[in-house]
Amino acid sequence: MSLFNSFKNSTNQLVGSIEGYRITIKREDLIHPVVSGNKFRKLKYNFEAYSEMKNAEVLSFGGAFSNHLAAMAQAGNAYSIPTIGVVRGEEWQNKIEESSTLEFCVKQGMQLVFVSRNEYREKEKALPIQMLLKEKKTLQLLPEGGTNALAVKGCEEILTESDREFDVVCTCVGTGGTVAGIIQSSGPHQHIIGFNALNNSSVEATISEYTTKTNWILNSEYTLGGYAKVNPLLIQFMNDFYQQYQIPLDPIYTGKMLFGIFDLIKKQKWLWGKNVLVIHTGGLQGVKPMNVLLQKKGFLPLNYGEDLPY
Repeated sequence: MSLFNSFKNSTNQLVGSIEGYRITIKREDLIHPVVSGNKFRKLKYNFEAYSEMKNAEVLSFGGAFSNHLAAMAQAGNAYSIPTIGVVRGEEWQNKIEESSTLEFCVKQGMQLVFVSRNEYREKEKALPIQMLLKEKKTLQLLPEGGTNALAVKGCEEILTESDREFDVVCTCVGTGGTVAGIIQSSGPHQHIIGFNALNNSSVEATISEYTTKTNWILNSEYTLGGYAKVNPLLIQFMNDFYQQYQIPLDPIYTGKMLFGIFDLIKKQKWLWGKNVLVIHTGGLQGVKPMNVLLQKKGFLPLNYGEDLPY
C-alpha cells in the first residue's frame, strides 16, 4: 500500500469561543506521524509521479529545521526513491547533531549537500547543484517547500465539503502552494487568510499562478522579523495554548499564525467572519531543534513533553 493511501483523515477540533469568535483547528498534523500536514499533501502526487519514472532521484532545498526535507526523506525511504537535500548554511555540516531534523533525514537515507547562503539563493543555478544535475541524468528537482502544480493539487484536498460551514479559513504561508490549494477548493462565501511566516515579496505572484480566485488576503504582521525568528512573547503564547488546549504548535508557522489570530481578535482588528477554521499544517519536528536554539538564547523552551513526532 502506498504511503499516501495509509493515512488518517484529519479531524476538526473545536478550540472554543474567543471573544465571540468560534475557533476550530483542522488537525492536519495528525494525518501521519512524520509526513504530516501540508507536506503530506504537497508530496502525495509528486511522489506518485516519481514512482512511475525509471531510476528517479529527487533533489530539493531547505534549512536545518526543514519539515519539507524531513517529509521528503521519509517519502523517499517509503518509495525506495533516493533523495538529496540541499541545506542552507555550510556550518551545519559540522553540527548535524544539533538538528534532530537533519539527523532524521540522514537516518531515512537522504544525502545532504551543504551550501553557503549565497549559493542557496541561486538554487539549481549554484555550481554544486549544476554538478549534481550533470552527473545524475534522472534527477528530479522539487522546489523549496515543495510548491508546484502537483503540490497545489494535493493541497486542494485539505478542505472537505463539510468545511463549507466556515466563514473564514486561515493557513500559514511559506512558498504559497498550500494556500493556493485551499483557495482553489474554497467556497465563494469563504474568506481565505494566509499568515506569512517570512517576508517574501514574490509569494503573491506564486499564488496567482495557481488560482484566479480573489477571495484571499495575506497578513505579514506576525513574521517577527523573518523565517524562524521568535521572541519570548510567542513562546509564552504557544506554551499557554498547549496547556489550555493540548494542541502543540510549531514556532515557525502555526505558532505565529495562532498568535496573530488571537492578537487581532484581542485588539478588535479581526475584520472577517465569526466562524473560523484554522489549518494546522504540522511541522512539529522543528520543535526540538528550536528548543536547542532557545536554550542558547536564554529563552524558556516549548514545553510539550513527549507530544512530538521524534
